[in-house]
Amino acid sequence: MLHGRDRDAAALDALLDGAREGRSGALVLRGEAGIGKSALLGRAAAAAGDMAVIRSSGIEFEAELPYAGLQLLLRRAMGSLDALPGPQRRALRTAFGLASEGAAEPMFVGLAVLSLLSDHAGERGLLCVVDDAQWLDRASVDALAFAARRLDAEGVVMLFAARDGEGAFPAAGLPELRLGALDAEASAALLAERGGELAESARGQILAEARGNPLALLELPQALRAHQAVPGGGAGELPLTSRLHLAFHGQVSRLPRGTRTLLLVAAADHTGDPGILVRAAGTLGVGVEDLPPAEDAGLVFVDEEDRLRFRHPLVRAAVHQRAALPERLAAHRALAQACDPVLDPDHRAWHLAAAATGPDEEVAAALQETAGRARERSGHAAAAAAYERAARLSTDPVARAERLVLAAESASEAGEIDRARDFAHQADRAAAPSATAHGTSGAPAGAAGSPPARPAGTALPPPTGSAPPTAGADARPAEDAQAATPSGEAGGDAGRAAVLRARLLHVLGLADFWQGDFPAAHRVLTEAAGLAAAADPAGAARMLVQAAHTAWYLGSAEVDDTVQRLAAVELPADAPIRPVAGFVVGALGRGAGEGPPPAVDAAAAQARAARGGRVDPRDLVMLCGVGLTLGQDAEAHALTTVLTAESRESGGIGRIGTLLFFRAEAEIFQSRLDDAHRTASEGLRISRDTGQGQWVSQLSSTLAHVAALRGDEAECRARVDEALAAGSGSGVAPGAPWTYWSQGLLDLGLGRAQSALDRLLLLTGPAVRHQICATRSVPDLVEAAVRLGVPDRADEAFARFAHWAARSRQPWAAALVARCRALRAQDGGAEEAYTRALAGHDPQRRAMEWARTALLYGEWLRRARRKSEARGPLRDALDVFERLGTRPWADRARAELGAAGAVVAVAPRVRSVADEAGLTPQESQIVRLAARGLSNKDIAAQLFLSPRTVGYHLYKAYPKLGVISRGELTAMFA
Repeated sequence: MLHGRDRDAAALDALLDGAREGRSGALVLRGEAGIGKSALLGRAAAAAGDMAVIRSSGIEFEAELPYAGLQLLLRRAMGSLDALPGPQRRALRTAFGLASEGAAEPMFVGLAVLSLLSDHAGERGLLCVVDDAQWLDRASVDALAFAARRLDAEGVVMLFAARDGEGAFPAAGLPELRLGALDAEASAALLAERGGELAESARGQILAEARGNPLALLELPQALRAHQAVPGGGAGELPLTSRLHLAFHGQVSRLPRGTRTLLLVAAADHTGDPGILVRAAGTLGVGVEDLPPAEDAGLVFVDEEDRLRFRHPLVRAAVHQRAALPERLAAHRALAQACDPVLDPDHRAWHLAAAATGPDEEVAAALQETAGRARERSGHAAAAAAYERAARLSTDPVARAERLVLAAESASEAGEIDRARDFAHQADRAAAPSATAHGTSGAPAGAAGSPPARPAGTALPPPTGSAPPTAGADARPAEDAQAATPSGEAGGDAGRAAVLRARLLHVLGLADFWQGDFPAAHRVLTEAAGLAAAADPAGAARMLVQAAHTAWYLGSAEVDDTVQRLAAVELPADAPIRPVAGFVVGALGRGAGEGPPPAVDAAAAQARAARGGRVDPRDLVMLCGVGLTLGQDAEAHALTTVLTAESRESGGIGRIGTLLFFRAEAEIFQSRLDDAHRTASEGLRISRDTGQGQWVSQLSSTLAHVAALRGDEAECRARVDEALAAGSGSGVAPGAPWTYWSQGLLDLGLGRAQSALDRLLLLTGPAVRHQICATRSVPDLVEAAVRLGVPDRADEAFARFAHWAARSRQPWAAALVARCRALRAQDGGAEEAYTRALAGHDPQRRAMEWARTALLYGEWLRRARRKSEARGPLRDALDVFERLGTRPWADRARAELGAAGAVVAVAPRVRSVADEAGLTPQESQIVRLAARGLSNKDIAAQLFLSPRTVGYHLYKAYPKLGVISRGELTAMFA
């Protein structure tokens, strides 16, 4: 019986009841050591009835081994491995070391977990229990949290228990239940039931010392009776966990010496593997015959897989901590000797490191190999820990600095930005003596485009920003960073030192960028590129491409300067970054306007990506955004389609939010509002899941724009608030410019011209006017200014827009220029300009702008008292607005038609099939994919869901649509 936990137990029972009905759920139990988390998990397992149950526990000393915790949890569910989609199966096999098939993409590992759990649930449901989650390795945490956030209709319950104050179990987006102390009544009842015979004074003392902690109520009476670690006195002044350690110390100390040695080996081994344990124990002269006293004392037990387990993690800690240092070192040496160097090199390396008493280059090299294997399996946090430990064991200062840089790069890829900064600063200090000895003091002479460099060994600027890192951000692969080798005239030790320093600055620059300090990021990235330019020009170019991205948030002058630096880098003909760098320079460079702009070529980009990744897909993403700056909306949309498909296939979830933002922009520009809403909604969900605050802000702002066009003021305001709240700490949210446009457009559509002008003028400042949304908003600014009789307020912005349109060579851009000139015309030139504008628009691909031009032309004709002529363009505009669902513009066209003498009935909005049926964005997306003939498994792989969830949403969508088969969907959404 659990005393005082009725409410907590009821919460778990509700989850189990939901699972029996096909619903899924997840819950994180948090609290101090001994507060009853494990007891609640045990009760849930007992209450699961005929549901399948899988259990695991985080192990403190396995936190450095990627996917160790996940492998223990899923060992009973691996029977469905071969049924997983190919990318998921390959990723999980690689993660678990069952195959070597490239990197274990974290997203696909998480999807594989979701698929395995869903399949293992069967018809009965599944309870997945993870205790001591604070000690799970980071790769396992990410995979399990990814799966837990996507639970929907699989009949799966995932329960995690995590201790306060030790380790970390980030569980963003998962519900939590915090366990507090038992009340006085429950504490007394538990002590009376389990504490045995106690004097009243002792009972009162224990209740006071335990402070409602169940484990203390169970263990302190034993310590009191044994006259060990008696509560009160000095012990009573210790934290509760320390007092419990003392209680367990007392129990361990009474065991025979051989038993204590065996327990120490088990505590140091932490896997419980019987083979390793027996071999290591034998080295120390003990064996399984020494185990019974510990079992009799209830300190350990052997589980169903013959693994030795401690009753409570505090028992393990007490065993390990009470042992003298020589004994602990001997245990780790014995375990290292027991580990197979071929089959289990990682455990062996960590035990060798634990047994080391000083620098040891052989052990450091073994740990570096362990880190490399972890990185290959996408265990970047584990790789960082191994590189850092290898650095501490290094005997060579240069090797120490290089390993610290590798640790910084790995931590950066893991999203652990504060650790990455710390490792980078350590590397800087470690590199200073060797750099001085080799005579290097900055960038190599003649480095192309390099700014004045800070001398090597000079203290780096202090860490900036305090916002949490952006998980899943577009970090550069560590293997690419390592590929740089000194060459050419800047080769040798000087070039090596310069590249090393450039890499650590690159880590710091990315950290600043993700945390919203764009000025610092830009400064550090350009300095890094200057250092690397001579010895590693390809690396320098990649840094400058990233710097161009940071400059985009600073202003056109910074963009111009960065692009000129990029143009000055002399790249080898076969450098993978060369096509991207050339495109960025051609699109944004100073002389770019003198000739036709470079064109985004989706087919060529797809071919390059298919050739073994000669161009990193993350670099190709930059082409989408730059293409939009050139007005190449259709081409950019095609490239986002190619790269999104590649990212779904390869598991590159870190770039999908970026791609979907660019895709939603292109769809808005092409008047594909329903598509834009679906695209942005999916991108927002993924960006929230991966903690990418920048894209949460941007995608929220694009949803605000769609709402503005449709006249949904409440939705627009809510999305604007979300976009601004997702700011990264720099003072201005990344999505702020789009929110200015969205609110201005909403006001313009609703006839609030002054408010619209005020909003849109915010986009004309030097810090933002180069941005895509600022450029595209100029026709709205011109209209608002003209309506208020102050056309001169838009003069400068319109001049820039006309220049941009001429350079873009896009007919639709020329049409918008003509429309603006018609609005600004003071004489008879307006009609000719309107006619030219309508001829230049594409009413099929850019219907909204065509209809707005027709509306303005109809209004002009009506004011010119040519009412009969006005009715044609006004009716055409009204038809488009109603089809698109842009209510304010339809209302305006309808009012103009009435003023022109036409009888106009208020027509219901022409809505899509999905809208008419009341489908949610996710249901709409699923039925459209089903209509194309994709199976539930294929749809699940596309949308990062489980097949059961896909089936559930189809089950809900069919009645809404009035269909009973996929064949009917095909006809409906053809």
